[in-house]
Amino acid sequence: MNMATSSSTLSLSLTPYNYTTLSTLPKYPTNTPFLFLAPSQLSRNTSCSWKCRKNDNFKILSCFKNKGALQIVSTNTIYEDDEFVVVNFYSFVFIKDPQLEVSKHLSFLQGRDIHGRIYLNEQGINAQYSGPYKDAVSYVSWLKDDERFSHILVQISHSFSGHAFPRLKLRYKPSLVQLEGGISHLPLLDLSMRAKPLTPSQWRSKLEKVNKDYQGNVNLNTTCILLDVRNGYEWDVGHFHGAERPDVDCFRSTSYGQSESEDIDSDPLARIDKENTDILMYCTGGIRCDVYSAILRQRGFKNLYTLKGGISHYLWSEGPVDWVGNLFVFDARLSLPPSSYKAEVEPEEFIKLEVSESSSFAKCHVCSTQLSALRHRNCANLDCNLLFLCCAGCTSPLKGCCCLECTSAPRLRPVLIGQQRYKKWHHYRDIEMQNSRLLT
Repeated sequence: MNMATSSSTLSLSLTPYNYTTLSTLPKYPTNTPFLFLAPSQLSRNTSCSWKCRKNDNFKILSCFKNKGALQIVSTNTIYEDDEFVVVNFYSFVFIKDPQLEVSKHLSFLQGRDIHGRIYLNEQGINAQYSGPYKDAVSYVSWLKDDERFSHILVQISHSFSGHAFPRLKLRYKPSLVQLEGGISHLPLLDLSMRAKPLTPSQWRSKLEKVNKDYQGNVNLNTTCILLDVRNGYEWDVGHFHGAERPDVDCFRSTSYGQSESEDIDSDPLARIDKENTDILMYCTGGIRCDVYSAILRQRGFKNLYTLKGGISHYLWSEGPVDWVGNLFVFDARLSLPPSSYKAEVEPEEFIKLEVSESSSFAKCHVCSTQLSALRHRNCANLDCNLLFLCCAGCTSPLKGCCCLECTSAPRLRPVLIGQQRYKKWHHYRDIEMQNSRLLT
């Protein structure tokens, strides 16, 4: 993904500066630039991927007069230095002295406004962080000056409400991703032991074959399987057409291809031909697939493929083709529409995007009601902490919990409003103690 420039797609009603009404606008799409006045306040229901500013120039890509909305792309292609972004990258590479490497990275980031998770160990680096564009990219540039990291694929997306992470955690970690039993023993530095990466365009071609074979259930005779190597709640927010919902709520518990006889019915890889079946694996950014493909390779699976750069790279490159819904992300934004990644979408693709964004494809964890507004929350019971989708009607009656049983738990946190995230338990414990003193 291009680090230096960015074009951003926006879909909402704007007032044309040099035309009176939408009906007077010329035929679309057009390459003619127009000046628009940004609304003083965005509607709560407006989904946009660019922060409106007055007197900015836009290039109109398509016009839907009956819906009162324009699809436009900002012609301001360079991030401003103080514009907040989220950066993601990882790399499996041998680091002889990871503790020394951590110290070097901490030293470089001293005085820079970076929040996020950056982990290093003998097998490489895994980073997700936010910050002003200038600081965020200076770290990437510094890292790429090191030949070991010069090849990394860096993905950048907007963060519209400042930092997407509460603080910086940069440290040595035994496992770059969490998996039962750890990953330090896996041959991740050996490319031949990992799946073959496919570019987004190659992946798109492969998907055509998967969707041709797909019949709603695992076809035992299929020669191609699409495997979502994420969590169930991530699939609920968005997934590739033809991918089954993962039966796990934490990647640590993933066990595809490793099931015992009693679990064989829930394992899509249990009965397939390991020699002749193509397995297409995907996740958000690619690292979970790389890790898990090494496990499958050790278990005899031959034809393993991963989506290079993950879903985010695909949406940036190909748009929402064969994608249903939004993309769950592990930061304060929680989920992003495809338009956050694909800057320029053809009118035909935009129509598909509108359908997918407005359709109800996810269900409330409590009452199973179909949801069009996706709101994830952690269970208010600290000792459960399940991340789940919940409709507005079930939030208050269950006190922000995922089930009736959790409502009577001893460590119960308050119901959160909007996009707030829970703080550490001691914060709520201290408030409760103070309130108790006031009552005595």
